Amino acid sequence: MKQTDFLVIGSGIAGLTYALKVAAACPDKKITIITKSREDETNTKYAQGGVAVVNDLENDSFEKHIEDTLIAGDGLCNEAIVEIVVKEGPERVNEIIEWGANFDKNSSGDFSLGKEGGHSEFRVIHYKDVTGKEIERALLDAVHKQPNIELVTHCFVVDLITQHHLGYLITKSTPDIECYGVYVLNLLTNKIEKVLSSITVLATGGNGQVYRSTTNPTIATGDGVAMVYRAKGRIENMEFIQFHPTALYQPGVNNAFLITEAVRGDGGILRNIHGEDFMHKYDPRLSLAPRDIVARAIDSEMKITGTEYVYLDCRHMDMQKFIHHFPNIYDKCLESGIDVQRDMIPVAPAAHYSCGGIKVNEYGRTSINNLYACGECSSTGLHGANRLASNSLLEAMVFAHRCYLDSIEKINTISFEAKVPDWNAGGTTAPKEMILITQSLKELKQIMSDYLGIVRTNERMQRASRRLDILHEETEQLYERTEVSPQLCELRNLITVGYLIVKGASFRKESRGLHFNTDYPQKSALVQNIVL
Repeated sequence: MKQTDFLVIGSGIAGLTYALKVAAACPDKKITIITKSREDETNTKYAQGGVAVVNDLENDSFEKHIEDTLIAGDGLCNEAIVEIVVKEGPERVNEIIEWGANFDKNSSGDFSLGKEGGHSEFRVIHYKDVTGKEIERALLDAVHKQPNIELVTHCFVVDLITQHHLGYLITKSTPDIECYGVYVLNLLTNKIEKVLSSITVLATGGNGQVYRSTTNPTIATGDGVAMVYRAKGRIENMEFIQFHPTALYQPGVNNAFLITEAVRGDGGILRNIHGEDFMHKYDPRLSLAPRDIVARAIDSEMKITGTEYVYLDCRHMDMQKFIHHFPNIYDKCLESGIDVQRDMIPVAPAAHYSCGGIKVNEYGRTSINNLYACGECSSTGLHGANRLASNSLLEAMVFAHRCYLDSIEKINTISFEAKVPDWNAGGTTAPKEMILITQSLKELKQIMSDYLGIVRTNERMQRASRRLDILHEETEQLYERTEVSPQLCELRNLITVGYLIVKGASFRKESRGLHFNTDYPQKSALVQNIVL
């Protein structure tokens, strides 16, 4: 058994920012960060575009950024939260710079600002086309300098520990559910251990691996969302899955390479298979319309032409500037046989970001006591029905800070729950065939991609629901009789995430933002969050 004061699950921008702040404010407290893979293998690492933040008050304003966020969110943003994130953002960015993160600057020494879909001004600060990787590097460097932070890698969190594990019956209506820590599978020893903590913070990232093609790394399996749902916590708006319009089209590749929206901000033009510019048919903002609109436009063009991709044309752009700003993209295209100076880039939408997640308040508190959530796994109210480009890293920093403010006020009022039993693996055996897990994962990805993609119908969702019920039943039986493995846990979590997406989409009798149902093509007059 391990005991810690603050337990952080996840080592991306949200988890690391929170840990650094707590470590500085509470030098006598112990902070433990747990991650299931390498310390830098996070969604943050793969973020290309940058951080949307107002720092040029001569040409930009908080009001403009707020308005752009509200428009993209299609009526479902919490306006108070939008104002908090936009106005607190500059200070949080300055902190991350003080920790060592670099951002590109122009010849005058000012930040080089990019413009992305849905933004009315140039306000996206970046480090070439590897902004997330640079932020991850700086934060990890800072974390390793803190003596009261322990970063534990290759430990898979299996479940949250609540009163349920003390023998109490817990339901969605149970008041004051409490989190006492987690059970983790140590991947080096293959043993399940318990980690008890006064405060637990989930910063577990996204769930893109529920789809066949995603820009997310393989670790993005919705673990935090699934664990909170199993613990009877509140989840909301899971139907709003953002598909990034422009992932590099590579047949058969699950983890799609992202072509950042900043390429279109610098002048890239979307064209169909015939080389025709098509965005004027869908939105006056052309290739820089919000992501939900661009993704549906591309989906429409692919169906019209019967192809699996469209093109992103960069041939007319200043190549010297392109290579300087997007060296990673330029090299990846060359590696794939595409010379952006001569060739158009084949692109197709891929699952990218979950706008819903664990329901939290303005300080990151979940519906479970002593449990916080920040970053992509949370639903703060900022994104509404569709996230504005490059608002995610900003949100993670702001809410990590707000989780920190709230939790250090509570830490000394919480005592450890010492009666938590050890994990009981009695009656389980080693799995005989891994194909039972791998095949179920393939089925899940196909179901979600075919029935819960960019465009949905009632019939598709009903079909998905029936098939997910079968997968759920089979996987739970497997979980009950076999020893826990990370593959089985991830499958179980992804099935739960798929169920939540289908359930939320089925309850939403309208089309709004990222959720487009051809049986309900109009927005409803009733603006509501779907809480599960």
